[in-house]
Amino acid sequence: MNVIGVGVDIVEVNRIEAAIKRFGDRFLKKIYTDIEIKYCNTGKLACQHFAGKFATKEAVYKTLNIDCVIKWMEIEIRNSEQGQPYVVLHGRVKKIAKEKNISSVFVSISHIKTRAVASAVAVM
Repeated sequence: MNVIGVGVDIVEVNRIEAAIKRFGDRFLKKIYTDIEIKYCNTGKLACQHFAGKFATKEAVYKTLNIDCVIKWMEIEIRNSEQGQPYVVLHGRVKKIAKEKNISSVFVSISHIKTRAVASAVAVM
């Protein structure tokens, strides 16, 4: 396994919370897939989860070294039954990853009340 890229990002939870309050579903549907929205809304810490997913999307974007505008929903962060996050790429982003011979992107997310941080590693 060869490492192709590494990315990290940190997001303030209150910025995501403010965007959700201001723009509601319009914001959510622009950034997150239905699967991500359902997962984030299942607990008391919805805004922390949304912030974590957003930070993860940014970290993945950085690992792929994409030099064009993408749709954030093309980077989907799902969770296994045990809660472990994993990446599913769609559309243009999936095509870019394939062209770069990226076979997987591994991610890790952590959050506290005020911040969410994520790291990503793309491998060949």
